[in-house]
Amino acid sequence: MLTSVLWILLTGFFVGQIGRRLGAPPLIGMIVVGIILGPQVGNKITPEVLQSADNLRTVAVMIILMKAGLGLDRDKLAQQGTVALRLGILPAAAEAIAIALAAMLIFHWDFATGLLLGCIIGAESPAVIVPGMLRIKTLGWGVTKGIPDAILTGSALSDVMLLLVFSLLLNFLTQGAVNQINLPFGLAINGLFLLPLQVLMQVGLGIFIGYLVARLIVSLLERQNWIQHPVQDILIAASISLFLVIASQKFPIYSGYLAVMSLGFFLIELDAPLARKLRAGFDSLWVVAEIILFVLLGANIQLDVLESVWFTGILLLGFGLVCGRTIGWYLSTAGSDWNWRERLFLLPGNSAKATVQAAIGAIPLAAGIKGGEIILAIAALSILTTAPLGAWAIPTFAPKLLEKGEIDPTKVSITSKMVFLAAVDTSPLAPKVLKKAADLARRSNGEVIVFHVMNGDKEEIAPDLVDLAKRLLADIRYRLITANGVPATEIIHIAEAYQVTDIIMGKRGDRPGEEAPLGSTSHTVLTASSFPVILVE
Repeated sequence: MLTSVLWILLTGFFVGQIGRRLGAPPLIGMIVVGIILGPQVGNKITPEVLQSADNLRTVAVMIILMKAGLGLDRDKLAQQGTVALRLGILPAAAEAIAIALAAMLIFHWDFATGLLLGCIIGAESPAVIVPGMLRIKTLGWGVTKGIPDAILTGSALSDVMLLLVFSLLLNFLTQGAVNQINLPFGLAINGLFLLPLQVLMQVGLGIFIGYLVARLIVSLLERQNWIQHPVQDILIAASISLFLVIASQKFPIYSGYLAVMSLGFFLIELDAPLARKLRAGFDSLWVVAEIILFVLLGANIQLDVLESVWFTGILLLGFGLVCGRTIGWYLSTAGSDWNWRERLFLLPGNSAKATVQAAIGAIPLAAGIKGGEIILAIAALSILTTAPLGAWAIPTFAPKLLEKGEIDPTKVSITSKMVFLAAVDTSPLAPKVLKKAADLARRSNGEVIVFHVMNGDKEEIAPDLVDLAKRLLADIRYRLITANGVPATEIIHIAEAYQVTDIIMGKRGDRPGEEAPLGSTSHTVLTASSFPVILVE
């Protein structure tokens, strides 16, 4: 089992990075690794790991939905509220109905069986859509109108609706009737008529429970002072989020995934500093979860069942996209402020399939439903075609179809390389400057440029300065650069050349004429530099 985990993590990571360097999304490489390592080809993953795939997938999806919630913007959601709600209902419902009609024509099924397939295929994949939307949010694409937020919310709502319809249809096809709900006085109601109420209850309770748990987490982690280390914040938040998902499976009166997403959203509103810390932690968790999710996704694809239905399956998927989902997209954005390019972005941004299809695609076959093997094959085909395409198309077409707006750093994780320029001379201030640079670099995982302006062309850098940098910056990535010329001019030139984060230097140097409280070099840099300057006493 441990060998299988090593195969998954190491090969998934490196092949994913090879794909990234070739211009493809890493998950494509991970899915390919899963196919090669899976029972269909290499058989390098033990049955124990494959049997645990559903549980591992649940953990991974919980992490990505928590990331989504921690990245939602309340103002943008309020701006696009009706669009997000319609995106949660119309595209998925229209695609499911279109696929049901096409399946009736192609496979001669009844409408219920066709709609069962439609519910599986119509569900959108949070594992592909969420990281894609968060990525373009960090780059500013579509953020002015809140387009990524609307797509994120809509995809979560659509999955709730389709999973409920799927469960009702499964009961009908296996038991011959939809579950009856008994009421007082001997009354009973067909479960199908209560579907809208069930959807509202799942959504409403999911949001309400997410709010209550967010208040609990803020109280535990911040107000009660139970936490002594940032890792404990992540551990508690992730454990509680996973509990919400597990509890929803035992008591299906609310959507666990929606509760997790709401939890992240309310954490921003209740305690933004805590949300920022959790966002960074869940970003780190996703690095591992992404590999496990997509490698196991590839390992569960049944290649042998694709051969007989790949052509009709592609026709079916295309019909559902063109004649179903496209109509839903048009109705969802009708009357909104979205232009035609932003509506066109829904094609790559809102059509990827992966997680839900992998989770429920095999259930009809296991339940003995007629045509279950075809349903499984088309579910696998939808993953194999739309997941890689969606992961590639979202970052590719966002710059072409969406407008770039101002990024809100309080809602997304913005990672930038921190580079500090430590301008030193041979004065007693040099060790203090290097210590300050080292302290800032350690706090931000940054790098340091140690810069020294020499007195003349023949001067060599003092060995003491080299040894000092080597000793004080032993655990920091740094480079030592020298130059000749006017110190202030050269410092600003190097700062611009390397686009440093900050300039760190002493208040007074060791050159003649720098006896004032603020030396001429430091004064010139402070007044002429466009970069922040930190002066060390």
